[in-house]
Amino acid sequence: MTVKLSNTSKGIICLIASAFFFALMAVFVRLSGDLFFLQKAFFRNVVAFVIALFGIIKDLRTKGKEAIAIPKGALLYLFLRAIAGSVGIVGNFYAIDHLVLSDASILNKMAPFFAIIFSLFLTKEKIKPVPLIAVIIAFLGAMLVVKPSFDFSKSLPTFAGFMSGVGAGFAYACVRKLGLLKCNGKVIILFFSGFSLLLCLPYMLFWYEPMTWLQLLFLICAGACAAGGQFTITAAYFYAPAGKISIYDYTQIIFSTALGLIFFGDLPDWLSVTGYIIIISMAVMNFIYNIRKDREAVISGPSVSVASEEEQKQ
Repeated sequence: MTVKLSNTSKGIICLIASAFFFALMAVFVRLSGDLFFLQKAFFRNVVAFVIALFGIIKDLRTKGKEAIAIPKGALLYLFLRAIAGSVGIVGNFYAIDHLVLSDASILNKMAPFFAIIFSLFLTKEKIKPVPLIAVIIAFLGAMLVVKPSFDFSKSLPTFAGFMSGVGAGFAYACVRKLGLLKCNGKVIILFFSGFSLLLCLPYMLFWYEPMTWLQLLFLICAGACAAGGQFTITAAYFYAPAGKISIYDYTQIIFSTALGLIFFGDLPDWLSVTGYIIIISMAVMNFIYNIRKDREAVISGPSVSVASEEEQKQ
C-alpha cells in the first residue's frame, strides 16, 4: 500500500531536513577557524550558486526557457528575498563566530516567528490559533536556551544573531510568495546566491585571508550543507504556508546542540534542556493538529478541499 503524503507533510520533512543541513553548516563554519565572517559567507554561497546554475542549465536543456522564466511580479520578491537572505547569512555567521553555537542557532531560529508575521502581509495567509500559540510557546522555550543577559560585551553578536532571524524570516515569506507565483526554486536560489556573492566580492578582492587546505575543505563542506539547506527550505515553503510548518524549523536547535556536544564539547544546562522539551512538545502538538485538520478535510469531502484551495489562492 502506497502512502501519499500531503503537501503539509512534505513541507515538514523538507523543513526538518533543512534544519539538519544548516546545523551541520554551522559546525563546519566554526571548524574553519579564525577567518573573517564575510570570507566564510562567500564560500557558503558559491557552492549553492554552482549547484543551482547546473540545475538551471539542465532545465534549459530538458524543458526550454519557459522552465526558468521569471513570472510577472516575481522580480521584486526575488530582490527582497536576496537582500533579506543576505542580512540573515551575514548576521548568522557573525553570531556563530562570537557566541555559543546553540545560542547563535536559536537567535537565527526566531525566523519562524517572523516568517508567520511577514506572511500575513506578503501572501495574506491567515494563521490559525493553535499554530500561532505553538510558535509563541516554542519561542519562549527558545529563550530558555539563550538566557538573555545584560552582558554588553555580547550585545553586537546578539543583535547580529537577532537580525539574522528577522532577515531569514522575511526571506522565507518571500520564498512562499514566489512559490505561489510559480517561480522556479532553482532561479530563487541562483538569484539569492549570486546577490550574496556580489556583496562579499569586494572583501574577497582586497582583504582575502590565505587559508590552509583543511580550512578550505571545511568551508566547501559548509557551502555544500548550506546548499542542501537552501534547496530543502525552498521546497518546504513551496509545499506549505509558514503558519503550518515553520514550528519545525526549531529542530535546528536540537541538531545544533547535539553537534555542538559532539564536536566542541558544549554541554547544555537544565534550562536549555527544558527549552528543548518545550520546543519539541510544541512541534508534536502542531503536527497532531495538522494531521487532524487534514483528516477533517478528507472526511468533509471535495467541497471543503475546493474551499481550502480557494483560500490558498487569495
